[in-house]
Amino acid sequence: MEGLLKLSMLVIVCMLVSAPMATEAAISCGAVASNLGQCINYLTKGGYISPGCCYGVRRLNSMAQTTTDRQQACRCIQGAAKALGSRLNAGRAAGLPGACRVRISYPISARTNCNNVR
Repeated sequence: MEGLLKLSMLVIVCMLVSAPMATEAAISCGAVASNLGQCINYLTKGGYISPGCCYGVRRLNSMAQTTTDRQQACRCIQGAAKALGSRLNAGRAAGLPGACRVRISYPISARTNCNNVR
């Protein structure tokens, strides 16, 4: 039993030491969808932007700390925009970060080249 405890502690210490060396992990499209899910009504029908929508926009922005994360978030957003098709209002989508008082480094547009996002 004592040996198992020591082994567990060693594994935890190794994880803590190696964590800063881990490669960049991109944001998942699931994370993008869950953070922006409350924005769908506004983006498709207009009207009121819910506080939950802006919270999700701010949270997603704070999660995207690396270039890889921002590029992946961009790709996920574009994929979701394509799925919504003509129901998506491109003007509302482009203006959503500003409406939520969030600055992002690239325009929200179907024409954005996500490979150029820094």
